[in-house]
Amino acid sequence: MRMAELIERSGTPLATVKYYLREGLLHPGVATAATRATYDDSHIARLRLIRVLAEVAGMRLAQIRGVLTAIEDDSVSLHDALGCAHRCLAAGPALDEAARVEMTELMHTLDWNVAPQSPALGELARALTAIRSFGGLVGGAEVLQTYAEAMHQVAEAEVGSVPTADRAAAVTHVVVGTLLAEPVLLALRRLAHQDISSRRFGGQIAGTEGARRSERPQT
Repeated sequence: MRMAELIERSGTPLATVKYYLREGLLHPGVATAATRATYDDSHIARLRLIRVLAEVAGMRLAQIRGVLTAIEDDSVSLHDALGCAHRCLAAGPALDEAARVEMTELMHTLDWNVAPQSPALGELARALTAIRSFGGLVGGAEVLQTYAEAMHQVAEAEVGSVPTADRAAAVTHVVVGTLLAEPVLLALRRLAHQDISSRRFGGQIAGTEGARRSERPQT
């Protein structure tokens, strides 16, 4: 395809495509003349991946370059390539020694194989610290274990659906799934709270009783 079709199909402006070409983020097309080249579906896939990393994940150019390098390096395992992208999704200060020890012990207790430098450990430590400032989790370690087990089941389903034949597609899947699915998980949790609360405490969800009355047959 020519540049015009690449722009149309990828939804990427010409100036942006040229910028990615200059920066080496997008591989060159096949030259057909001094100022012309043809492109294929791999260029569309790469542009979509860059867009996901830049727009969805909010990665900087250097981070995007690092992820693309990991994808293209066959000596890097798929696990490490995905990890490179995943590490860019979280930011925050490094763990202090006390938090590092606590998170290490927690991962050992859960029997989870997690890299000690994972930014998610810092996120978890800071979240637990904030909760403790208000008295801690209701239910304590037992509730945390329940959370962990539930999330592990979710993660098994998600990782099981990662495409393995195409490393770029795998990274796209992980980044989009991580960032865009998290609000879904939160919303479902809150809706489940409503359902279970109404069942346990016998409450009526506002707006449903009237609807149910209107469904009853008229006598």
